[in-house]
Amino acid sequence: MTQDTALSILKTGKNVFLTGEPGSGKTHTINRYVAYLKEHGVEPAITASTGIAATHIGGMTIHSWSGIGIKKELSPADFGRVISLRRASARVKKSKVLIIDEISMLDAKTLNLIDTVCQAVKRSQEPFGGIQIVLVGDFFQLPPVRREDEEPYKFAFESGAWMSANLSVCYLTEQYRQSDSKFLGVLSAIRSGQVLEEHRQCLNECLVESDSPKIKNITKFFPHNNDVNDVNAEELERLSGKSKNFVMIGRGKDNLVEQLKRGCLSPENLELKKGATVMFTKNNLQKRFVNGTIGTVTDFNQYEDENYPIVKIRQGRQLTVEPMEWTIEENGEIVASIKQVPLRLAWAMTVHKSQGITLDEAFMDLNGAFVEGQGYVALSRVKTLDGLHLAGYNDKALAVHPVVLKHDYVFRQLSDETESDQANLNKEELVQLQNDFIATSGD
Repeated sequence: MTQDTALSILKTGKNVFLTGEPGSGKTHTINRYVAYLKEHGVEPAITASTGIAATHIGGMTIHSWSGIGIKKELSPADFGRVISLRRASARVKKSKVLIIDEISMLDAKTLNLIDTVCQAVKRSQEPFGGIQIVLVGDFFQLPPVRREDEEPYKFAFESGAWMSANLSVCYLTEQYRQSDSKFLGVLSAIRSGQVLEEHRQCLNECLVESDSPKIKNITKFFPHNNDVNDVNAEELERLSGKSKNFVMIGRGKDNLVEQLKRGCLSPENLELKKGATVMFTKNNLQKRFVNGTIGTVTDFNQYEDENYPIVKIRQGRQLTVEPMEWTIEENGEIVASIKQVPLRLAWAMTVHKSQGITLDEAFMDLNGAFVEGQGYVALSRVKTLDGLHLAGYNDKALAVHPVVLKHDYVFRQLSDETESDQANLNKEELVQLQNDFIATSGD
């Protein structure tokens, strides 16, 4: 399905599961839909399953939005407390459209809980209280996080809430990140659970030693935080010269400011030196950098009362990097914001934090991959096999969850049915559906 077809379906007000491979334009499609809604006086609730994902899209976590916090089950007393929360209840009551990004990391119990809260606050037995629900993500990517003492999770699509929502599946099939056909073949083989010797051979051709000059000053991915912190600290220490610190400034509701800080890829205290390898953590179309652009700090430029870093990016351009804002909006108003230089040290980062970015080149050590989808997420961050450098990989890095594999076939079929139903509408019927939804959802 194309992005335009998916957008057209979203505009009719149907509940939608928007999915597709990495680089197929899920976030771009949602951004277009959000802009459309706002142009027509509808303020969507923009949320995500994790703080990092929420920060990427300028929303809050679904846990904060709904008031459930970290709980996956609520006692009657807990439930009464949640629906009596003034701000959370006001958010739910006012919402006509609820977007949940990175749905793969939200388990079935939590989605059921959100459905129950929405029905209670809206005083409606309709799924999610009659709110248009838009679930966005790819179940081949990172699964729900589970503590060791918790029972095995179930995916969101295994929940009663998912079934009752009668979601129209929109499976995006265009590819905007990878154009290397050989690399796409490897990624497709992982996704279909059919990795053959020829695909392993492609990956084996990308194997390099950890001290190879080919990987100097390119971002390294590791499954674990400790490896990332050690590499970044060691590399920064090796650089001569005085370091400069940039401290994040937060404004607004304390709990939401903390959520923004946890989700922001730029650290609260950013320490830089000349020669540091850095990655941009935000998009700025005017200055032509995006989340994932890599560069090197060449100097610090006096700007007003601050010395902002000058970064030379791979294409050769140099630019002074000034602070930018990350915000959370509620009903069209900014309720929390943080301000920081949109950079982070980029000698290394975790696979988890790489979700949502695109890189020209990266080095990955996937020998320690420990969960299905982890290797697929890491590999799909780069555009070509030429940009992929591997220390190694284990079988888990090439594995996908068997339950996801089985359901993916169903999702593709349902998407074809959704597209066929949409094609059977004439233009007048489609416009009428879209206008009716705006009429019932606008202020």
